[in-house]
Amino acid sequence: MTLSRREGVDIRPTLLRVLTDLYVQASAHSADEERQFIELTSRLIEQVDDATRAAVRARLAIYPATPSEIMSKLGLQPAPKYVPLAPRIPAPPVEAPAAKAPTEAQLRMASSLSMRPNDAAEISDMFFAADSSERALILHNLSETPLKASPRIPAARALRAVQTLEMAAYAQDAESFALEIGEALILPARIAEQVVKDPGGEPLACAARALDMPSAAFQRILMFLNPEFGSSVNNVYRLSRLYDRLSERSALVMLAAWGGAPQAVTRAKYRSALYDDERHRARATSLQNRPAVQPGSAPGIRTGTNDPKR
Repeated sequence: MTLSRREGVDIRPTLLRVLTDLYVQASAHSADEERQFIELTSRLIEQVDDATRAAVRARLAIYPATPSEIMSKLGLQPAPKYVPLAPRIPAPPVEAPAAKAPTEAQLRMASSLSMRPNDAAEISDMFFAADSSERALILHNLSETPLKASPRIPAARALRAVQTLEMAAYAQDAESFALEIGEALILPARIAEQVVKDPGGEPLACAARALDMPSAAFQRILMFLNPEFGSSVNNVYRLSRLYDRLSERSALVMLAAWGGAPQAVTRAKYRSALYDDERHRARATSLQNRPAVQPGSAPGIRTGTNDPKR
């Protein structure tokens, strides 16, 4: 009301944000509350600026009770409604396959040994090859292991990186986004591109947590960086919950694995030196022929004279 009394002040963006914040605070609403929210919000969405509309869209995209009319105006897709299935017909018991022996990298994840390049590469490959539930379990286990984590990103550099990443996401510039991720987290270009283009989104959540990115900024990046991925309420809501539960230590340990993985590839290009390598590399030197007559070995020839005067 105070803002409305001032000349030249547009209170519609503020009013739309306040209405949205109040509406998402409750898990359920009556029919009258929903009707009033639809009537007010429908008019305001068409009258506010793009930044306000994007912020409201981000809040309502992860809210499960968003009215369908508002979702249609914001371009959001409703969550699919699942029909309960009939009870599954019990299948004959199948012999469980023999459990595989844990790899050395998996043993190191539960031990106090330091992470070596080969282990870092195996942990990184294992994380990228896992599905969503397995990745969540891996990140949970990393928070409890004594593996050495990557150093924390300085606050000033992290803040600049978050601002740059948001601008790249709004522009849907995945290439610049991956470049900024690699420079901010000191990752190789191949790993940074793999983190950004991963279809599941969990690696991107680890990178954002390592930068201590605010949850709201991470949600906006999810929706705008890849519109096809961000238009799914399930994807945004699933990764938002994972991000809120993800610890900084788990993200930094995974960051250390990503940074150490390329070292294993680099070391594999060079073989270890053998004890006789120097002998094989030594240049063959030709023996010098010794002269047939060594100096001083032949008797001296006297050339004296019988002249008594000499």
